[in-house]
Amino acid sequence: MAENSSTEELKDRVLEALEDVIDPELGVDIVNLGLVYGVDIDEENNVIINMTLTFMGCPLSASLSYDVKRTLGEIEEINQVEVNFVWDPPWTKERMSRYARIALGLSE
Repeated sequence: MAENSSTEELKDRVLEALEDVIDPELGVDIVNLGLVYGVDIDEENNVIINMTLTFMGCPLSASLSYDVKRTLGEIEEINQVEVNFVWDPPWTKERMSRYARIALGLSE
């Protein structure tokens, strides 16, 4: 089933909102860090965020999960939010956007 335009628009709004969730250790948002692997939205506007952390065992999982849910809870159309932490593929700094690399002083 093809996603309709309203689902795509909501997915864009979700990703935009997630740019407000800052990794407290690095000071850069989770989208530009490349931590968000996927956004799934079902027909009832329940959102599942598949994301990772910079390293397995990172103590920030509960904090980031809370921040994601709180941030997305401000979008009226969203019903429930679930955050799944995944470890495959492992995160590497190559997943970071150019913005994140510059912010962290890693640009060429």
